[in-house]
Order: sequence, then C-alpha cells, then structure tokens
Amino acid sequence: MRAKPTCMAVLAISLGANPASADPFSDLAALPTFYTDAAMKTMKPMAGFKKAWFALSKHDQVKMTKACNDPAMSKPHAQFCASVLALGGAN
Repeated sequence: MRAKPTCMAVLAISLGANPASADPFSDLAALPTFYTDAAMKTMKPMAGFKKAWFALSKHDQVKMTKACNDPAMSKPHAQFCASVLALGGAN
C-alpha cells in the first residue's frame, strides 16, 4: 500500500514543477510598464525605465537580468536588455 502515496507524491511534484518558459519576458506582467505604447514597440526614456525597474520585485529584476545575459534570450529584446544591463541589474 506504499505505492499509492508514492505515486501521488510523484504526480504532485511533477505537476508543481513547471518547465522554464521559452521566453521569460512573456511571464512578466510588469513588462508593459517599460514601454510608452500598448504594442510595446517604443521604450520609455531611461528615467521612466529606471522608475519602472525599481518598482519591480527583486525576483523579477533577477529573472530579467539573467534572461538579458543570455544571448539567445536578449536578441529579440535587445533595446530592453541594453537598458537593463546599463542599470547593471541594480537592485
């Protein structure tokens, strides 16, 4: 009868451990605050970007910084990542 609890535990762990998203930027609801338009095509000036950056949680700042340090992830978000890296991933 120990097999049933073990299987339940494995199932619970596997459902709770979601694989990493292909694009971590898509998971962040705060991303639009860095842009002046709804289509997210025009970045805010650095003063506005910095204000939005410091409004983020430290967890989201770290997540964005790590993604921007990955060349494959930063390429589609080059302008955004340039601003993140210019701030030095400051917390």
